[in-house]
Formats: sequence, C-alpha cells, structure tokens
Amino acid sequence: MPSTVILGTGSYAPDRVLTNDELSHMVDTSDAWIRTRSGIRERRIAAPGESTSDMGVRAAQRALDDAGLTAADIDLLVVATITPDMPMPAAACLIQHKLGLPTTCACFDLNAACSGFVYALDTACAMIGSGRYKKALVIGVEKLSAIIDWQDRTTCVLFGDGAGAAVVGMSPAPNLGLIGTRLGSFGDGAELLCIPRGGSSAPSTPESIAARDHCIRMKGKEVFKLAVRAMDEAARDILEQHGVRADQISLVIPHQANLRIIEAISQYLELPMERFFVNVDRYGNTSAASIPIALDEARRAGRIKPGDLTLLVAFGAGLTYGSALLRW
Repeated sequence: MPSTVILGTGSYAPDRVLTNDELSHMVDTSDAWIRTRSGIRERRIAAPGESTSDMGVRAAQRALDDAGLTAADIDLLVVATITPDMPMPAAACLIQHKLGLPTTCACFDLNAACSGFVYALDTACAMIGSGRYKKALVIGVEKLSAIIDWQDRTTCVLFGDGAGAAVVGMSPAPNLGLIGTRLGSFGDGAELLCIPRGGSSAPSTPESIAARDHCIRMKGKEVFKLAVRAMDEAARDILEQHGVRADQISLVIPHQANLRIIEAISQYLELPMERFFVNVDRYGNTSAASIPIALDEARRAGRIKPGDLTLLVAFGAGLTYGSALLRW
C-alpha cells in the first residue's frame, strides 16, 4: 500500500535572543536557577509587529523549498497554534493569503497546545490518506511572548516564539512515513495549565487584564508529573502497537518543555540521551512549534537517515498528549 510521508521540513526562529541573564534583570531569577530547573539558557522573541502568521509563512516556505514544491501544489493547510493573530479568522487563512496558496486550499487551525503538531500531523495524514487531498502543509507556530505574564518568574522563563512546518504527501513505497499515532487527553486537569480569562465563559474585563489573567497560568509540579507519565505511556503504547522495541528507535524527538522531563523519559524507555534530539536550551518551550523545529533541525543535521524509525512524543495543555511513529 502507498504511504503518507513527510516530503520536506522547515523552521523559523525570530532574531531576538532573550538570555537568562537578561531575564534576571526583569524578574527575581538567575541563569543558574533557570538552567537547573529547566535546562533553558535562552529563547527567541518575535520582533515588534511580527505575528504568528508571519512566522508560520517563513517556516512553511522553507518546508516547500525543501520538498521541491510551490504554494500552488498545496491543497490542505493545518496550523497548530494557541496564539493565532486574532480569535477569528484562523491563522491558517492569513497564512494561506500571505503564502499565496490556492483559494481551493482547505485551511484551518487546530488547538492542542504543546501536542498540537502531533495532532495536526495525524489529521493531515488522515486527510491525505483519504484520497481527497494531495499535498498538505502542517505548521506548528506560536507567539507565546504575547500571552506570557512577564512578572511571573515561574512561567516567563520557560517560553519562546518560533515556527516549524512539514509538507505531507503520498509515496508509492509501502511502510514509510507515518506508521501510527497515539493521541489522548486528561480533560479533568485543564486548570493545571491554562489561560483563565478571555474566553466565552470568562470574557476579559478591565480587572482581569490588570490582574494579567489573560496570560498563561501553570501549576508546574503537577504538570511535570503528568507530562512524564503521559509521554512515557504514549511512547510505550505506540511501540507496542506496532511491535517495535525502544532500542530500534534511531531518534526520539520529544516536546521541548523541560530538559528534566526529557531525561526522565530517557530513563523510563532505557534509551541513552544520545538518542534524543534536544534544543530546549536554545529555544525554550515553543509549544506547538517545538517538535517541528526540532524535526527540521534534526533532518538538516543528518540525525535522520533513510530507513530510520523516529518517535515524536508530546504533552501539553488540555491536558493533551500524543506520540507518532515515523519511518523515513
């Protein structure tokens, strides 16, 4: 049977680098405090006037170039983000226009937070596999600097901005591309990682804005424990489902939230850290953008070769989680 495969990848990070030392002049923190708890030493921040859709376009164009395709070849666009340019319309529609995709291209956003790219990849591959679409762009992009409380040292040190993209299409070769996914959610933990105000149940008010309740709020210890458990289970489930041993995985690309989470997954799977791609030190947590940025960097660094098995695994607000198994 034909396979649904990734034809090309691309990524983009803003030029502005915000270091831990700079943050220590903004809130009560230090480089040592941040690195010890998260492994992060710097993150990228979008320029004034640089939007989520702008960053998405940059990553998408690089993915198209890598795939040897043009905008005219794309008939499906799925954008994973929690930071669209505006509540309505979807960032995907703005990216479609800026990138010059055909007006016959189906475009929509998907909100699964840090698991967003895995969810979006599964969605696009299923739609391509249906035969109704030929070529898809899947983008994970976030401007988290716009929803961070820069007075909250427990969250503002963790997040950054960026975008990653993949082009998906069919290959006549069997048993390649997306082998399978494992997706899920713990909706009863929604309040552990959320933006409490600004939605239909609690619209923004002058008081909520003054209290910065339209910014990210997180109960870090609880999220950490659930993230490790869910990512470990999602990884084991997808491997067991397809009869793959952990030691057969050439590279694990985890969500880049916290180095300690990644190290814990490495121990539970009994895989050395050399099998994990890590760039959280340079970008921080870029939510839906983290896995596609890492995937693009891994490919361009020669860490992924034909025949390799790659495991993607993520956890995010929702609380969502997911894993995906790919053969190149």
